[in-house]
Parts: sequence; structure tokens; C-alpha cells
Amino acid sequence: MRHNDRAASAPWIRTRLRTAPGAATALAVLVLVTAFLAAAFPRAVDAYETKGLRHDILTADAGRSTLEVARPQPGLELPQAQRDDEARSPELARIGAGLLKALPVPLRADTSSVAYGVRTSKPAVANEPWLPRPEAVPPQLSYVAQSGLKEHATLASGAWPTTPQEVTSDSREVQGAVTEETAAELKVKAGATITLLTAAQEPITVTITGIVAPRDPQGSYWSADPLLRTPSLVLDTASPFPVHYWTGTVLLAEDSGPALLSTAAEPVLFWRIPPDPAGLTGPDDARLTSVIASLESGPGLLKVREIAGDTAVFATGLGHIVEANARMRDAISPVIAVAALGIGSVAAVVLLMTGALIAGRRKAELALMRSRGGSLRGIGGRLLAETAVTVLPASALGLLLATLAVGEGRFWPGALAAAGVGLLVCVALPLRTTLQHIRPTLHGAREDMVSARPSRRRTVAELTLLVLAVGAVTALRRRGTSAEGGTDLLVSAAPVLVALIAALVLVRLYPLPLRLATRPVARLRGAIGFLSLARAGRSSAGGALPLLALLLALATAAFGGSVIAGIGDARDDAALASVGADARISGASERATLPDELVRTVRDLDGVTGAAPVRVEYSVNMPEAVAGDGGADGGAAGTGGGSADDAKAAALVGIDPASYAELARATGLPAFPAARLKATGSSAPLPEGAEAGPDRVLPAIASPAVAARLGKEPRAIETLSGDFKVQIVGTVTRVASVSPTDFLVVNSAALEQKAPTTLLLTGAPDPGKLRAAVEGSGKEYAVQLRSEERARYVNTPMQAGAERIYLAAVAAGAGYALLAVLLSLLQTAPERRTLLARLRTMGLTTGQGRKLLAFEATPQALLAAGGGLFTGWATIVLLSPGIDLVPLALAGVAGSDTSPVLLRTDLWSLALPAAGVVALAAAVAGVQAWWASRRGSITELRAGDSR
Repeated sequence: MRHNDRAASAPWIRTRLRTAPGAATALAVLVLVTAFLAAAFPRAVDAYETKGLRHDILTADAGRSTLEVARPQPGLELPQAQRDDEARSPELARIGAGLLKALPVPLRADTSSVAYGVRTSKPAVANEPWLPRPEAVPPQLSYVAQSGLKEHATLASGAWPTTPQEVTSDSREVQGAVTEETAAELKVKAGATITLLTAAQEPITVTITGIVAPRDPQGSYWSADPLLRTPSLVLDTASPFPVHYWTGTVLLAEDSGPALLSTAAEPVLFWRIPPDPAGLTGPDDARLTSVIASLESGPGLLKVREIAGDTAVFATGLGHIVEANARMRDAISPVIAVAALGIGSVAAVVLLMTGALIAGRRKAELALMRSRGGSLRGIGGRLLAETAVTVLPASALGLLLATLAVGEGRFWPGALAAAGVGLLVCVALPLRTTLQHIRPTLHGAREDMVSARPSRRRTVAELTLLVLAVGAVTALRRRGTSAEGGTDLLVSAAPVLVALIAALVLVRLYPLPLRLATRPVARLRGAIGFLSLARAGRSSAGGALPLLALLLALATAAFGGSVIAGIGDARDDAALASVGADARISGASERATLPDELVRTVRDLDGVTGAAPVRVEYSVNMPEAVAGDGGADGGAAGTGGGSADDAKAAALVGIDPASYAELARATGLPAFPAARLKATGSSAPLPEGAEAGPDRVLPAIASPAVAARLGKEPRAIETLSGDFKVQIVGTVTRVASVSPTDFLVVNSAALEQKAPTTLLLTGAPDPGKLRAAVEGSGKEYAVQLRSEERARYVNTPMQAGAERIYLAAVAAGAGYALLAVLLSLLQTAPERRTLLARLRTMGLTTGQGRKLLAFEATPQALLAAGGGLFTGWATIVLLSPGIDLVPLALAGVAGSDTSPVLLRTDLWSLALPAAGVVALAAAVAGVQAWWASRRGSITELRAGDSR
């Protein structure tokens, strides 16, 4: 029988977890959420970069993204049989298989759409009399013997082209097919024949046996060369006159390639390999660019020539697609880094605050252990063990949840981020706790901020941080968020440094108003005001760490909100600049006019609140610039619209001043001086059918550059709307009806030709009814809606993903701000409960106790809220000149305005989190007072308690 003389003792970790399960659970939940956010961020960035790269490749024109290997026809010095064999499907398929195997990683091919064959690179004239000749010029056709026709098309009529006999260079009869679009435009029917001449001018008869319909018209098989699917009417550049002719492609039977070798149409052998982006990820873009460059003119091209022949060339536009994607990613990444560093800093400070709260709660316990001989190493080891038992599983669970929530993305960046969260808590909490007990201490002195004096070391540290913050903000304002070679972390951390300096300054200034307010309050009747201010000055809840967490969170939320608001405003403004109003109706050509009946019908539709008919005439020649003269309104000229020398042509805009001014007000455009265009005197409306003389002077409002060019005196201009003189009476920088920056606005009632070419509408008309009303007019008119134009700017996964990250940053910043308030108040909760218990023994009522706690929390909450408002506003104002939101708002949309999009202050992102801080502080104080009133004074006041 074994005897154990040692006293039985419970394990330390189990005892501690059983003693304080609530604190351990709260810490685990906080670490779980923070680890989840830390691990999800790099995965989310990888996910939107990956989706953006795949999206760009998939949506790009197949002619740009497809990889094509081509080589000229086999040399004439080779035997004819060898030349024919090289142009047949078996040899072409063998080479194609070799090219697929030789594709370097990460390039992968979409094998379902790979095509190879023989095609003519020079169109051949088709002189058949039944072919259309729009301007007496015969069509020019290309011929291609391409693999996979039956797999990528369905037979609409006739029969599939075949090779009844083996086709050679001497064959003079082959079969072919055309698509339905080609047959419709070129009047081709099954059974028709087309003659293709050889180099010796011998005819090759091409019999059209069938009409086919593409299965996937937009797929790479048909879109790599659009003429395979759709014919085109092109301008004859060789003709001295502007004449057009049709061009299209005839699809020969797959093994008919040898017949093209005898023609003078410069036949080439080709292999088209569409890329498969399914396996690509965002980080692959650098390798992808490198391997494409190698295939175009490097070691990869040598390998291609080993397979396809010494004269083979490799061509693709995929490299340009990848480079454009990388430019957008590089432009977005620095802006995202600002949000990442902001939220990361807030999370780190909140975790440190949690450690400080736990250390404060266990200060007496550890002081007792230290006084009884406990070593720092032993105490720190036990704290590390009990912290790791709670924190590490929570970090691992956060990583798992992030992996499940964000499916795409590299694992290791997220794992390192989650591990960093766990390591920070495991190290910071024991270190923070043990450093307080290097020397055994008795009950410490109170922490009174009113009488505190900062040390020299603290002053030096604060000055160092101030210099760093000023340097970071200055660099950001001068060169923006982008830096050569990647993201500059110091620049991206500028909002964090600004918030840090603000926190340190506010902590230094905080005692001053308390000191000033305590004196007059002390003279008032009642002790509540004086006690609340004294408690506020003595409480550690107003220290640097809680205030830093609040300012960081509020500044990050404000910055993220300003980014989201700036993106939305930029897209709204771009949509308005493109359409001109909520809806726009214009003719199919610039000179097409709108009938009065259509204007009346559309104006009466439900949802239309205003209609402004406009007559627009583009490219009106302006007179020579007046030397030394200025436009109307003096200083307005020459701003915002270029120089007078550039305004050689401008758009003439005829408007109804009243309706257009109302439209400008409704759409948020700058106020339009409609009264200056009043048609009186020589500019009065002309009678119907009357012609005006060239000396008639019309008042006009112009862009600054046009105003500077025309000067103040009347200048004659010639337009399709009549010849007249204009006198500049005002300038505006923008009008709703035209996109050019040079324009001239006159009253349409004074023009000889008054019929509008464009109708601008405000309101929310039903798109279907609006289009139906326009179609009912019997002519073809273009209908544009501002809402549809606005939707174009949110179509790329990279932009949408970055926008979601900023939305998450705003939410996380607000959440951490509220959590920081809660932690700071919980840190002093025991002292508050003890204070109320003592004061109740002296006659303090429950209502007075609630007022005391509310008044005590108010200065700190107002300090944090006001400081957060100021810090967020100052951060946006300081950093807005260096941050351009164009890549997030408008990049990737053809025709969008690419002028800089700057940050603007978003009131809701500033005010809501700050108001939440004050509301939460008041709510927590009220709950604490209510809870303390339910507990007896005997529970709180115990003999020997030092609180």
C-alpha cells in the first residue's frame, strides 16, 4: 500500500477557472471575435482579389484573353504531301496537345473551347453577283477550317460540311457553312457556291452546305475572332472615297485545311487556347504576368517553337488584363491598409484594456502571493498557463470560423493573424500583471488625475509620437497612399497616430476643466456635484488606454464611413454627369429631334416631376480668342474648363431657362442664372418660319474657357440652329445636357431651329412605361436612366469586396468603441459599489446614488465622444488630399469620369458611434446604481476591505 505524505492540492488552472468562470468566458469570447476578425481580413482580401482577377479574365473580350499560337503555312520547299499532312487535323491536334502540356503554371486551359486549324489571314474578294454590295464594292471573305464546329454549333438548315474525299492542295471543291447572322446579312442560302481563287488564279468552289447557330455566341470559340459569328460592314481604306463593304468568314470542313495552302490569301496554322481562370488566385497575378512575358518573348517562346515549329509566334492580351487588375489592386490596397491598421490597433488596445481590467481585479490576490514568497517567474508561469487554456482554443475556433465564413483565401496569413491575437493576450496579460509586483507592495495610493504630474519619460515618448504622426500625415498629403514597391505602413498608420496624439493631449488637458469646475461646484448646496467631479478626476477609467481605444475606434469608424460616403457620392455624381438628370431621351443621331407629341406624352407620365427640353449641337466652331479680354464675371473665367486656346470648338446648348433652372435645383447641380437668358429685345423669340439676321445678339452663359475666348463683346458664330452673335452674360462650370467641358448655353426660344434633340426628366418614372411611351412614337430613340447608370459602378468583385471591408471596419470600430466604454466602467465598478454602500450609510438615497454615478461618468463620456468627433473630423480633413477613391468608386467602368474622388466627412459615421458612447456610459452607470441598490451595505462593506 502506497502512502502519500504530501497534502492533496487542487490544480491551479482548474481552481481559477471554477472561481471566475464569467471572466474566463468573457475573455474567451472577446479573443474569439477578435481572432475571427483578424483571420477573416486577409482571407477576405485574398477572396476579393481572386474573384476580381477571375472576373476580369472571364468578362474580357475573348480576342484579348485567348492564347493564340500561329505560324505561317509550311514552306514551299517541302514536298506537297508533307505540307498537306501538316495542315490536317491529326498533326494539328498532336501539336495542340503538346502546347497544352507545356503551359506553365499558373496558366490553365479551358480544354472544352480549344480550337485549331488553318485560316486565311488576308480576306479574298467574292465576286458572286448575288452577294450584297452596299456601295458597289464586293464583299471580302475569310476562310477557316477549324476544329470542333459540331461541338460548338447546332445545324439550323442544310447539312454539315464534310470531306467526301481527302482534301489536298490540288483539291478544287470543298464544303463549308456560315452562321445564321452571316447568312442573313450576306444573303447566303444552303446550296450556294462561292469561288475562291488559288495563287495560280484557278477557282476553288466552296459549296455552302449548311447554316449553323452557335451554342455559346459569347464563348471564346466564336468570340476570339468575331467574324466567325458576325459579319461586319467596314470602311475601304484603300479607296479615295468613303465606301464600305461586307466582310465575314466561311467555315470549311475540319480537314479542308490543305486546300487553303494553294491560295494567295496567306494561310496560317493556328491554335487558340482560352484560359481557365477557375484555378487562379489573387496572388498569382505576378507569376501570371511573368509566364506570359516568357511565352511572348522569352524561354517560354522557345519551348513553344520546339512544339509548333521554328516560325511560331505567341500572342495574347491576357497580360494587359492581368496588369490592369494589378493596377487596380495596388491602388485599392493602401486604402484598405488604413482600415486594417485602424481596426487592428483598436482591437489590440481593447485586448490590453481587458488585461488591465483582469490585472486590477487580481491585484490584491497576487500581492498576497508575492508577499508570501511567490516568485515572479512562478506567478507569471501560472498566469500564462491559465490564460493559454482559455485563449488558445478561442483563437483556434476564431480561425476555424473565419475559414468557414470566407471560403477562398490563403490559410497561413489568417492563421498568423489569429495566432498573433492569441499570443498578444497570452503575453500581455501575465506581463502586465507581474510587472505590478516586482516589489511587494502594500495598499497603493489613490490614482488622482487632478494631482498627477507626467514624468519626463512620458513627455519624451509623447513628443516622439507627435513627430511620427506629423511626418506620416505630411507624407500622406504630399504623395497619397501609394508608394513605390507596395504599401507604406507608416503612411497608412497616419489615422492611428493622429488618434494616439489626440488621446495623449486630451489626457493631459483633462484635469484642467475638472480643476476649474470643482471650485464653483464645491460652493453649491448638496454633495452630488462635487463628489461626481472628484470621482471623475480620481477614476482610472479616464486614463490614456481607455481614451486611446475610444478615439481609435471612433476615428476608424469615421474614416470608414467617409470612404463609403465618398464612394457613393462619386458614383451618384458620375451617373448624373453621364445622364444629365434622372432620365434622358435623345435621338439615335446627334441631329435627330424629338417631336412635340413625344415630349407631351412623356411629361404626363406618372412619376415625372419635371421635364426640360434641350437642343444640343456639338462641335460648333468658336471665333478666334480675344487677346487681353476676359469673360463675364471676371474671375470665373479660366477656372475649371481649360484655357481659351483650347476652346476652339464647343457644344451649343439651347434650353428653356425656367425648366432647366428647376431641373438643376432638383438634381443638385450648381444654381443656374436663368434670368440672364431672358429673351427680350433683339433676342426675342422669332415668329414661326422667320429667319434671323447675322447681327442678332443673344445672351449666352458659357463655360469658363469659352467665356475667356469670346470676351465681353458680341461675337458671331455659325450653327445649324441659325447664324447669330452671342454676348457672354455669365459662366457656369457644368451643364446637365452635355459631357464636354466647353459649351455655350442660349435660350432656345431665340433660335431659328428650336426643336429639342434631348429631353431631360426628373422624378422616378417607371422604366417600362417610359420606354413603352418612347417606342410608341414610331421612331428609335435612346432612353437612359440615372439608376441604371448608377448600377454600372458596382459590378467588379474587387470594388464590392473592398467596400464590404470598409463597411465591416465601420461596424467593428463602433463595436470596439462601445466595448472600450464598457471595459473602462467595469474596471471601476467595485469602487463604485463600495462608494454607494458607504454613502448610503450616511443617508444617500437611491435616486441620489444614480445621479452620482451618472454625473461621474458624464465627463469621461463627453471627453471621449467630443474627442472622437474632433479626431475623426481632423483625420478626414488632414488625409483627404492624399487619398483618391477613384479605384474603389469608378475604376473599370468605360466612359466614367476619372477625376479625383476625395474623402468627405460623413455626419452619421461621426455622430452615431459618439452618441452611442455617451448613451452606453449613461446606461451602464444606471445599471450599476440599480444593482448596487439591490445589494445590502453589509455585503459591500467588510472589515479590512481597502476599497
